[in-house]
Amino acid sequence: MIKRIVEISESPAYLNVRYGQLQIKRDGLAVSSIPCEDIGVLLVDNRAVSYTHSVFTELLRCGAAIVLCGQNHHPTGMLLPLESNTVQTERFRIQTEAKEPLKKRLWKQLIQAKIKRQANLLSSDHKLYKSMMTLRQRVRSGDPDNIEAQASRKFWPAFFSDVNFRRDANGRNPNNLLNYGYMVMRAAVARALCSAGLLPSLGLHHRNRYNAFCLADDVIEPFRGFVEARVRKICNGGNYDEELSQSIKAELLEVLYQEINVADFKGPMMVALHRTAASLVRCYANEQKWIDLPKL
Repeated sequence: MIKRIVEISESPAYLNVRYGQLQIKRDGLAVSSIPCEDIGVLLVDNRAVSYTHSVFTELLRCGAAIVLCGQNHHPTGMLLPLESNTVQTERFRIQTEAKEPLKKRLWKQLIQAKIKRQANLLSSDHKLYKSMMTLRQRVRSGDPDNIEAQASRKFWPAFFSDVNFRRDANGRNPNNLLNYGYMVMRAAVARALCSAGLLPSLGLHHRNRYNAFCLADDVIEPFRGFVEARVRKICNGGNYDEELSQSIKAELLEVLYQEINVADFKGPMMVALHRTAASLVRCYANEQKWIDLPKL
């Protein structure tokens, strides 16, 4: 079953759990009731939402990710299950014992897939397509030449050519749309990694000591393009305001239900992410050489 994404941002609410159901109340009246086991991500983007303790403990027990946003609509914290896999200790061991050459080789795969996705988003007849694909071929183990950044400098101005765009998390539109879409994707990736029994804080490439989701920030790279494609579609419609509206947020959340191909699986991204996470476990265990990533 596809897990649901529950987003609460429109107005203040009170959340509690009753008989295994997440209840959403406004003005003392229950407006919605959702089985906790059906929820994959709870995203709260309203500072006037209050909770009972059981909301967190029951959702985490059911394997959900909980994302809490601040006044600027950016995530200020994320809660993930501490125990989400029956062989978690074994998975932690093979992850922590992974050698540097293996991690560099896997990072190369992620970056090559990201650049190929960027090239495809520009389309094969774009003047930069061949240049992007050449950069993809130049990525070495660990990407010591930072080809990823070189590709991004080419990609962003061409992708949003009509708005003189510069990718900056604190920049003008449509950066806010990208931020929101990436945030949701990051939570879903982190949840899939935890379900596979991996430590989301122990990355392949990212190593920021203050970042608890380094591995999620690694694995998300080839999936960013799905957010970018949806943001461009929204921008081409020309019907979004400076502030993220409820309808725009809902459209960005739909990315996780988009059908994609990963290995022998064709289905919603929320499910496919678990296939990618499971393949990463097999790579750590030297049972397979390539991470299962979306077919382009």
